[in-house]
Amino acid sequence: MLKKNEGSIDRALRVIVGAALVIAYFVMDDASPWLLIGIVPLITGLLGSCPIYSILGINTCPLKGKADN
Repeated sequence: MLKKNEGSIDRALRVIVGAALVIAYFVMDDASPWLLIGIVPLITGLLGSCPIYSILGINTCPLKGKADN
């Protein structure tokens, strides 16, 4: 399974921004397909793990970061 590397604030912001972009795509007339990029932060926020964070060695989850050291 994916290792958790996102803190609660990071996850909440990802879910809010991702959901807003996806909703905007479906609500707006003549919306750009680029708004569907919101699926990425939405999914990573819901899962609590970001593959790019893993590659770069970033961890915003305070409890997991202390336990790994």
